[in-house]
Amino acid sequence: MLNPEAPEQSRVALVTGATSGIGVEIARRLVEDGLRVVISGRSRERAESVADDIGARFIAADLTAPGAADELVAATVAAEGRLDVLVNNAASDHTGWLLDTPADEVRTTFETNVFAAIACLQAAGRAMRDAGRGGSIINITSRLASIGVPTMSVYSASKGAMLALTTAAAVELAPHDIRVNAVAPGMTRTPLYESWVAEQDDPAATEQRVAAAIPLQRIATPQDVAATVAFLASPGAAYITGTSIPVDGGYLAQ
Repeated sequence: MLNPEAPEQSRVALVTGATSGIGVEIARRLVEDGLRVVISGRSRERAESVADDIGARFIAADLTAPGAADELVAATVAAEGRLDVLVNNAASDHTGWLLDTPADEVRTTFETNVFAAIACLQAAGRAMRDAGRGGSIINITSRLASIGVPTMSVYSASKGAMLALTTAAAVELAPHDIRVNAVAPGMTRTPLYESWVAEQDDPAATEQRVAAAIPLQRIATPQDVAATVAFLASPGAAYITGTSIPVDGGYLAQ
């Protein structure tokens, strides 16, 4: 069982896709909370810079490669001695009209967003089960797992699959005291969002329109998402599993 009295610095978190945007801030927040953090990604130069900046360990991994998830978890445990938290954050974006999307683009999106994430959950879950200490697995999904937006169908389907996996895995892994939850960000100020806004004919008007559609009247920051992940990773969330927390300023509540 997870010991609420255990010092945070004794716990280890693995954050996938932590080389930019939300992933960086999740890793940074967990380090600030006292966990030993391992980040993974395919861009070694960028990841090493992030790791040095926030005080984390970097382990390179292309999670779409066969056996990569098992190797990443094994390397994490070998380096840090244990694994208590997995944040399944690595994902690829996809936009395009559904009826015109080639099958290979669908497969590529699901390879990263679903198949690789499932493999990471399996590998981390086995390590946590075998260690007998329980653990926390947090899947980063999206508000798009729950709503329909034109051109986002394939991406939405991949995140919807992870939402369904979260609830089923939570029930299956509960006997091992492994909690599985999801965090579903809404529109968030990531480099991808900033690039999209900059491409619009009137960026200021676009940003105003997006914010106006959100009850809290602002775009989320990566730190907003990271704070929710940090809570679910903490002993304070020891009785929470199988849930999805939207970090969307009330958008889905409308």
